[in-house]
Amino acid sequence: METHIQFVKMPVSENLQDFIQKKLDKLYKKHDWLIKAQVYIKYENTPTSKGKICEIVLNQPGPQIFASSNEDNYQLAVKNTISDLEKQLNKRKQIMMSHL
Repeated sequence: METHIQFVKMPVSENLQDFIQKKLDKLYKKHDWLIKAQVYIKYENTPTSKGKICEIVLNQPGPQIFASSNEDNYQLAVKNTISDLEKQLNKRKQIMMSHL
């Protein structure tokens, strides 16, 4: 699976990149039909949000899958986003298996 990680208007963090890559590798091992992951790490300083945002778009055969999380730290945002993606992928897998 090809992975693109972008830090939007913030400095690049090698530790966070490694953390994201490990999480996505685990996801790919379970769902080997994934083609590409686009990860966007953002910081938003607004009074209504927690500020640390992770958005992930997964390309696969069929429609793209998207999830986003807004948390107090980036590791938790990544973890929650991957968890949401895994739920969507499990549903997609059930649909695909019913057509075989």
